[in-house]
Amino acid sequence: MDFVRSALAAVRILLLAATLSAMAPTGAGAATGMTSIFQDDPHLIADPQGVLAQLRVLGATTIKVGVRWSTIAPSPNSRTRPRGFHAGDPGARGYNWRIIDPIVRDAAADGIQVNFNLGNAAPLWATGPGAPRDGQRHYNWEPSAGEFGQFVAAVGKRYSGSYRPAGASTPLPRISSWSIWSEPNLGYSIAPQGVPGDLTIENSGRLYRNLLAAAWASLGATHHGPSTDTIMIDELAPRGNDYFGVFAPMKPLQFLRALYCVDSRYRPLRGSAAAIRGCPTTAAGSRRFRAQNPALFNANGVSDHLWARWYPPNEDPQHDPDYAGLPDLGQFERALDRLQRVYGSGRKLPIYNTEFGYITNPPNHSDPFVSPTTASYYLNWAEYLSWRSSRVRSFSQYLLEDPPPNPGLYTGWSSGLLTYQGKPKATYDAWRLPLYLPATASRRGRSLEVWGCARPSRYAMLDGGGPQTVAIQFATGSRSTFTTVRTVTLTTPTSCYFDTRVTFPASGTVRLEWQYPANDPRLGNFGPSQGTVYSRTVQITLR
Repeated sequence: MDFVRSALAAVRILLLAATLSAMAPTGAGAATGMTSIFQDDPHLIADPQGVLAQLRVLGATTIKVGVRWSTIAPSPNSRTRPRGFHAGDPGARGYNWRIIDPIVRDAAADGIQVNFNLGNAAPLWATGPGAPRDGQRHYNWEPSAGEFGQFVAAVGKRYSGSYRPAGASTPLPRISSWSIWSEPNLGYSIAPQGVPGDLTIENSGRLYRNLLAAAWASLGATHHGPSTDTIMIDELAPRGNDYFGVFAPMKPLQFLRALYCVDSRYRPLRGSAAAIRGCPTTAAGSRRFRAQNPALFNANGVSDHLWARWYPPNEDPQHDPDYAGLPDLGQFERALDRLQRVYGSGRKLPIYNTEFGYITNPPNHSDPFVSPTTASYYLNWAEYLSWRSSRVRSFSQYLLEDPPPNPGLYTGWSSGLLTYQGKPKATYDAWRLPLYLPATASRRGRSLEVWGCARPSRYAMLDGGGPQTVAIQFATGSRSTFTTVRTVTLTTPTSCYFDTRVTFPASGTVRLEWQYPANDPRLGNFGPSQGTVYSRTVQITLR
């Protein structure tokens, strides 16, 4: 749940995998387009060109970069604002863009789009009073909305597509995709979560509402509005505690109710209950709330970290009515719609899954973490469920590479597709060529649904490879030789997914095969045999 953070920046890698299929979706509610989110903070920062090259081979189309305020702003560890600092000017003395600019330029050179996640930590001079005196630097303590708005204005101007930094011969590429802050319902991101003096009352909704309003206004003022760009709000953590206090996590739907100024029954707050949460105290004030908070109603979508942890993607054993993981998708959608209806809006905000993955065992040698093989199955299953939803617009994989091992049983957030030594885990092939069969048993002569995707096919087509074919292959239970039983053709660079039905001859094993174009240097310069890649395998039974 987004607990791993680089000291320099939070970087998210957004991989586009639009669900434009050559075949009609079997699921009636299937999304017509879905973006796939891929992220690995420290490796991208350390080696932008190398990681971008890897991700292009995997099919990456958009890289999501965490634009960390306290990393870019001057004197982040000082309580005193730098004298004469013009925060809204992207060329202001003291700003440090050295991490961000190369990623943006390298991504553009590779044809990879960029999404910016704005936040998270504020410089200390832009935080409020009253932080605990515990020897820690609380960059999350009541961040100033006014100062944040100026920072966002600088970012918007710098990446407008026409800004040329001093000493540069060409302008920086334009950024047209944004998300604002990350996991504001967690105390490491915004504090205090509860109101000082009564920590049982939500405080982070008020703080985030103000930050969001300031960022929205600054993006609009720098020509990055929702009609031209994609702006996502919230980036919610999917779980929380009954008691959140100062730094503990708040349940996401409880946070949203406070953010939208309603009570547990979705009625507008009034009087002192509203005032303490920074909400309108009267009916007349509630009628103005929608106009005064355009981001809450006009954003292009709500982002959520839909982690299912070690559970199957359709199962949440806790059944908490205020959770918002992938297994809780239905109640999350209903809550979003109710919040809109309170203020007379009929919008059904799209949902972007911007963090997802499974920590594997190994390298973590403990329960409840799942094996890489099980994680592969869960990842493909989760992506299929996301693809079927008409509301979910993205799917996420965190990380690319596992972190180095730590002493003890827990080895960190080891949800990567590669080990910390760079070797592919079972999840690598599962992500590159997803394969899922909703039913794996049937009567002989009846067809089975086969859903899948060839992510790198996008770049194969963009590099001049023409339409791409994906082979659905089958081997009987007693044979290891696979034969192609169906060929699926992908015809446009935005196509990745297909959904079809196949009648198999017997019980056995199913997989996908795809071929990288030979001698394409931008896709790794694979030869004819090296470029053949496969999905995970799925066992089927015919009775």
